Amino acid sequence: MTNASGWSALSLALRSLLWTVLLPGFFAGYLPWRYFGLGQVRLDPHHPLHWLGVVCIAMGVVLLGSCIWEFARSGRGTLSPADPPRELVVRGLYRYVRNPMYLSVTLIIFGELLLTWSRPLFWYWVIWFTAVNLFVIGHEEPYLRGRFGASYERYTAEVGRWLPRFRPASRRSFS
Repeated sequence: MTNASGWSALSLALRSLLWTVLLPGFFAGYLPWRYFGLGQVRLDPHHPLHWLGVVCIAMGVVLLGSCIWEFARSGRGTLSPADPPRELVVRGLYRYVRNPMYLSVTLIIFGELLLTWSRPLFWYWVIWFTAVNLFVIGHEEPYLRGRFGASYERYTAEVGRWLPRFRPASRRSFS
């Protein structure tokens, strides 16, 4: 690895970390902690919904990390709309569903909901997912169609927006 490519990789890693803290960290971490009761939760090891909530949060974090890694590795970009991948990412979880990052954050918030049983957090979750859906349909998809053209069209025809498929899409069909 040359010094320039080492700095480039370090820069990409730092940008990915920054945007992870600023976006999902804010929406799935800070806001539920500060405003929706997550900070007052005391885990009860005898409460099955607490276990399920912790499992959902852990799964969401692992899946989100996998998506962020794939954006950096395959797409050479971050999760931020201001610093997007330079290549269409059709690897990893993106072979099964087009928006696994948003679904991962949704899973984290759902897990937090299971821990808190907070009605305001439930409505936050509903509003958050509605806003994300509007953002994806109104901004992200038109942007990706313009940027990646026919390969993105083939991708949308084969891979669902929110519902994962059971068989992975072939990456070759989107080149």
